[in-house]
Amino acid sequence: MIGIQDIFQSMQDEHRIDESTLNAKQRKVLKDIIECKTGLKGLNKDICESCGHTEIHYNSCRNINCPNCQAYDREVWINKENRFALNVNYFHIVFTIPSELNVLSLIDPKLIYSILFRSVSQTLKELSSDKKYLGANIGFTAVLHTWGQNLSLHPHIHCIIPGGGLDSLKRWRSSKKKFFIPVKVASKMFRGKFLELLKSEFDKTKLEDRKQFQEIIDICYEKDWVVYAKKPMKSAKHVIGYLGRYTHRIAISNARILRYEDKKVTFKYKDYKDGNKLKEMTLEDSEFFRRFMLHVLPKGFMKIRHYGFLGNRNKEERIAALRLATKTPEVAPLEINPKEIISKILKRDVSVCTVCGQKRHPQLE
Repeated sequence: MIGIQDIFQSMQDEHRIDESTLNAKQRKVLKDIIECKTGLKGLNKDICESCGHTEIHYNSCRNINCPNCQAYDREVWINKENRFALNVNYFHIVFTIPSELNVLSLIDPKLIYSILFRSVSQTLKELSSDKKYLGANIGFTAVLHTWGQNLSLHPHIHCIIPGGGLDSLKRWRSSKKKFFIPVKVASKMFRGKFLELLKSEFDKTKLEDRKQFQEIIDICYEKDWVVYAKKPMKSAKHVIGYLGRYTHRIAISNARILRYEDKKVTFKYKDYKDGNKLKEMTLEDSEFFRRFMLHVLPKGFMKIRHYGFLGNRNKEERIAALRLATKTPEVAPLEINPKEIISKILKRDVSVCTVCGQKRHPQLE
């Protein structure tokens, strides 16, 4: 299989990557992806004491942008977060900003993505506290994605929201079976909050033509913004695993790469505008590289955020009270066992020798 590592390595070997166009974090991503699971990252050996068979495993880079590393980190995250799932319905809501804002995202991504998080959280908190919809303080997890299926810039936030919240007397109030906030109402408030924050905080001197900013604002006010509610999830058991699919997803996985020939990358993508049909796209590897690097978030920027009663401060105490209110059984903290996680990913017991079937003991180097 051809992977992203092979493509980037080939381009680097041929001196076709101009690292001067990359920021420090993008250069680190490039270096980590190329070195991942090679001798440059170190190794460990599994030696079977029964038959002497030795297997060498090269270490992963653990970079959140590396396609080789997300499966393990996702399972670790799921194991940790599983304790905070409640025995209630869950909703999956997606907030998307118009493509006209992409030019501003390229100029100041940290500000635009920060405004996106803030406008989404303010919208959900304000509407859910309204007695007309729920009349309670909710909790939710928000995950930023910046890409579309074709690797173009497409910033949007996925929110996973428990179906209910705490009222003014700290009692649990369950939501309706369908999403408790009308998406049209959420869309209008989201648009208003985002654009107000943008007008007050974006540095217009960063644009060559300052009139362009007002033109973008005017167009965005005229458009209907996309707030999409997916079908409610009925089982808390599957919520965290479902969310894990979004928290550790990157712009494109190795599984989507079909061919790399004549400096061209062909990959499959889902065309949402054409009935979700699976199609192929071919890009020059330089353009593929450029689009991939678009989605390396600014240094220190957190793409997963927890709000309301799922916020990190005093989370353990709040969740303990919420378990009682929602009749959720307590889940004991799970000890992270790397071998068990890797075995789950590979669907085989990695502590067993593949030659003689006996247990092995790793020797680190």
